[in-house]
Amino acid sequence: MTTEQLSVASGNSAWMLMSAALVLLMTPALALFYGGMSRQKSAINMMLMSFASMAVVGVCYILWGWSMSYGSQSLAGILSNPLEFFGLRDSILTADNTYVAGANGYANVIDICFQVTFAMIAVAIISGSLANRVKIRTWLVFSALWVTFAYFPMAHMVWGGGLLSHSAEGLAAKVFGTVTENGETVAAIAPIDFAGGTVVHINAGVAGLVLALIIGKSATFMKTPDRPHNMPLVMLGAALLWFGWFGFNGGSAFAADGLAALAWINTTAATCTGMLGWILVERMRDGRVTSLGVASGVVAGLVTITPAAGDFTPMASLIIGFVGGGLAAVGVGLKFRFKFDDSLDVVGLHLVAGVWGTIACGLLARERGLFTGGGMDGLKLVAVQIGIAAVAALYCALVTTAIGLLLKFTLGWRITRAEEDLGIDTSHHGETAYHYEFTEPDTKHSMLEDESTH
Repeated sequence: MTTEQLSVASGNSAWMLMSAALVLLMTPALALFYGGMSRQKSAINMMLMSFASMAVVGVCYILWGWSMSYGSQSLAGILSNPLEFFGLRDSILTADNTYVAGANGYANVIDICFQVTFAMIAVAIISGSLANRVKIRTWLVFSALWVTFAYFPMAHMVWGGGLLSHSAEGLAAKVFGTVTENGETVAAIAPIDFAGGTVVHINAGVAGLVLALIIGKSATFMKTPDRPHNMPLVMLGAALLWFGWFGFNGGSAFAADGLAALAWINTTAATCTGMLGWILVERMRDGRVTSLGVASGVVAGLVTITPAAGDFTPMASLIIGFVGGGLAAVGVGLKFRFKFDDSLDVVGLHLVAGVWGTIACGLLARERGLFTGGGMDGLKLVAVQIGIAAVAALYCALVTTAIGLLLKFTLGWRITRAEEDLGIDTSHHGETAYHYEFTEPDTKHSMLEDESTH
């Protein structure tokens, strides 16, 4: 490599390692967001579920996750051979002790670092639908099974050259044909998922909905108000999620270049209007604006722009962020209408916003969307985007149902009613989010002070 090439590779490596660290921060940020949104007696449990998912997913990813997601031995376009790179064998160092080159001009291990963080937060998102009522041991087993049979296959299907990718063997190519680009045969109408609309948000949103239905309602659902117990924690969590999302979307450019900068400004644009869209719906529906609504609007805007951060103009990002924030605000009310206990609004924030962002790619993608000069190909892109969203949702629903029911009839999901009434933090973890000490007043001293004032 020339000196200039080495300099570029070094700069890109630094950006990707920083992006990996930013995305890693997002799961603890989600723990703060969920912990503050939950009731005080389940705050520790909610935060623990996020941290525990990091532990489980990190191990699974190193052992077989990278191989299942990005291995070269694809099995029917759904997943790759989990044994090909088991334990990251042949993925980091070559036989002569040099680093394996990745697909983006820097060491392959950097891509591994980046991708494991996406798997971690995808699992953690699901926990928001299960507050204060599930056993931690069952959650740990679920995390391992779900990331293996739902997330890794989805990553392979969308990003690893599988059924939902631009590959010549993918569904889009089968329906609308192929073209040759740079000597490679690819889908003529390539699906768009820049940073995880299907892989992370639709995937996790559907899983949260399915588990909420399988596990059932908490004892207090729609009987007593379940208000967030600590809004400053929620706001801090939302702020850190926004900060980490620059790695999530900007890092998905896989280089420190103009595309990463475009993803950065689009992410900011959609997040700002996501808040405004949520505020408008909240004001019209409830007659007031709340800090919870603003924080939720942040997340809705971020989720909406994720599939399209590198494919929109900033103006388009403003539009889809606003619509996404409004749709998510409406979406969180679905649990009351249909009576499923999605405790912390996973369906509204991730499924509804993720589906909208994925479909909006077909409408407003730069120079190829239905309303941005794509013409008939734009209409085909809308169909492709609806198709990949539907296939992703269906696949995740089937896998999550199988895992959820298996665990329901083996380990069991629910804690007892008495344990739920006491609070899962105390009953299962022996901890409380806050410890208050009360001391008896010094009555003798107080009487002397009273006498001295007269």
